Amino acid sequence: MQRLGTGIGWRPEIADAVERMPDVDWVEVVSENLCPDHPPESLKRLRARGVTVVPHGVSLGLGGAERPDDGRLTALAERALALGSPLVTEHIAFVRAGGALTASPRLEAGHLLPVPRTRDALDVLCENVRIAQDALPVPLAVENIAALLSWPGEELTEGQFLYELADRTGVRLLIDVANLHTNHVNQGEDPARALAELPLEALAYVHVAGGFERDGVWHDSHAHPVPEPVLGILTDLASRVTPPGVLLERDENFPGPGELERELAAIGKAVELGRTVAAARADVVGRPAGAGRATAGGRPPRVVAAPQAATSEAVAPEAGEPVTGEPGATAPECAVAEATRQRLGLAQTALLSALVAGTPAPEGFDRVRLAVQARALAAKRADVVAKIAPELPVILGAGYRSAFLAYAQAHPMSGGYRLDAMEFAAFLLRAGEPDDRQARRALRAWWLERSGPAPRSHRPAVRAAWAARRVLLRR
Repeated sequence: MQRLGTGIGWRPEIADAVERMPDVDWVEVVSENLCPDHPPESLKRLRARGVTVVPHGVSLGLGGAERPDDGRLTALAERALALGSPLVTEHIAFVRAGGALTASPRLEAGHLLPVPRTRDALDVLCENVRIAQDALPVPLAVENIAALLSWPGEELTEGQFLYELADRTGVRLLIDVANLHTNHVNQGEDPARALAELPLEALAYVHVAGGFERDGVWHDSHAHPVPEPVLGILTDLASRVTPPGVLLERDENFPGPGELERELAAIGKAVELGRTVAAARADVVGRPAGAGRATAGGRPPRVVAAPQAATSEAVAPEAGEPVTGEPGATAPECAVAEATRQRLGLAQTALLSALVAGTPAPEGFDRVRLAVQARALAAKRADVVAKIAPELPVILGAGYRSAFLAYAQAHPMSGGYRLDAMEFAAFLLRAGEPDDRQARRALRAWWLERSGPAPRSHRPAVRAAWAARRVLLRR
C-alpha cells in the first residue's frame, strides 16, 4: 500500500490555508462535491506540487440491502481517474432504504447509519464490496462509522465484523479513531479490543476528528478540536502498526491556519508516541517492533493483496481455487440470496422510517437513543439544505429553522438535499407561507427559477408561461 504521510481533509473554506501548509503530504476530498471535468484550481495546484488527492465517497451505501448503484460507482471511478488517485474510500454504512426490494417508499437518511453486525448483513456487505471493487479502477478502502445507537441481537463485535469483511473481500480498511471513541462513549465498546481484533495489516490510512459530548452522548461533529482520548486511541493504533497515512478531518467551524497546524502537530506527536511504545515493547520481548503480531484469538496476521483494477484479460478462478497473492484465499462465494437482502432491507427500512417518518420504534432498539438520532438527522438536514440553498435562510429569516424542522417531521427525504430544498419551498408556498407577502414573493421567485430544466428566458411567450405557473401556484 502506498505510504501517504500526513494529510488533511480539503474543503473550499480552508483551501488557501491547506495550500500554504508545509507539512501536508496529501488531501482527501468529498467525492460528491467534486466535478471531475472542472476540479477546483486549488486542487489542481496541489496536484501539480505532487500532493496526492483521494476521493472520499459518502453516498454509495455499501451496507444497504440493495446492490451498489451503477451511476454512483461510475461517478466515483471518474473522480479517481481525474485525480490520479491511488485509491478511493467509502463507508460501512447504509444511507437509504425502502424501494422495490421492500415494496415500500424509498427513504433517504442524509447521513451514515450503522449496519447490524449480523451474518446476514456481513454477507450482503461483502457482496456489495466485491461489486464496487470490480467497478473501480483503483483499490477501495472502507471506513468504520460513528453511531449514536446500536442494533439489537448483534452477532459480532466491530473488530470481528471488520476482520471478516477484509478477510473475505481483500478490501482495505480506513480506520477512524474518532469513531472508535464515539462508539466507546455511546455504546460502551472498548477501542483497545477493537484494535486488537482488527486486521491492521489491511490498514489503508487513519482518520482523526473532533466532536463533543452532550447528555452522555458523543456527537462526531467534525467541527471541534481533536480531544485527548481520540489522540490516545491513535497512539494505541500506532503502537500496533505504522499507519500508511493519517488525516485530520474538519467539516465545519473552521479555525485559523495556525490552529489547524497545531492539530496536525498533535496528531504527529501521537503517532510518534505510539512508535516509541512499540519500540519499548519490542525491547522487552526481544523482537523487532511490529513483527510477529498475532490478531484476535491468536490468529496470525493475514497478508492482504490490494485489489487490482479489472482487465479484459482477467480470468475468474474456479470456485474453491486459491486466489493468487492471498494464501489460503478462495474464489468469491455464491451470490447472496435475495431473501437475505430482503430481510436486511425490511429491518433497515423499519429503522430509518422510525428515524425520519415518525413510525413506531422497531423492537429491541433504545427509544431514547432513537429520539436523539432522529433529532440529529433533522438538524443535519436543516443545516445542509441551508448550505445548498443559502437563499432560503435569507428569505425566511429567523423562521427558517423552525419552519424546516416542522416540515421535516412529516416529510421524509426521498431524494438528495437539492430536491429536499425545492420540496420544502413548494410545501411552504402551497401552505400560503411565509406570512410576509414580500418574503413569499421572493420564495416563489426562487422556486420558479430552479424548478425548470433551464434558466428563465426573457422571451415574451416563455415569460407568459411562467406567469401562468405563478397563477396556478397561488391557487
